[in-house]
Amino acid sequence: MIITGGKFKGRKILAPDEKITRPTLSKVRQGVFNVLFSELGDFDDKSFLDLFGGSGIMGLEALSRGFKDVVVFEKNPKVANVLKKNYSTLGLKPNLKIGDSLKLLEKLDKKFDVIYIDPPYYSGIYEEIFNILVQADIKNTIIVTEHSEILNLSLTPIKEKNYGGKLVSFYALQ
Repeated sequence: MIITGGKFKGRKILAPDEKITRPTLSKVRQGVFNVLFSELGDFDDKSFLDLFGGSGIMGLEALSRGFKDVVVFEKNPKVANVLKKNYSTLGLKPNLKIGDSLKLLEKLDKKFDVIYIDPPYYSGIYEEIFNILVQADIKNTIIVTEHSEILNLSLTPIKEKNYGGKLVSFYALQ
């Protein structure tokens, strides 16, 4: 995989075993950050949380494009090791939390400008994640979800994109 924008544009990173993860396609990553830029403006003082880190590509894209603070959650220790290697290759140390994303999210005491949610497809946890976020009374946050089927959530997306069967929805928590 190759980082698509910012100061690390063109740099290659490792992908974990595809039986364990499903890396976000480059056109999807570009689309996500284009929409985020149109919603937020520059990213210099912004924070980004990736709930299901995988290779770390979304966090690395965020850092490459200027996000000040990036936190990544990953449950699988083998995948987390690949993520650490990818950050190290770029001279970075990840702010990585290893464990169940839902449990980590419930304990979160920090606010983020963007929360990126791309769990294993068909896991059925989008609603649970949104319930945690609403109960936490999170404000001024854009939630980005990557999914394969229409989500039936209590919030209405502010924007939706379809990238050949990969759906991306953007929600604003005000």
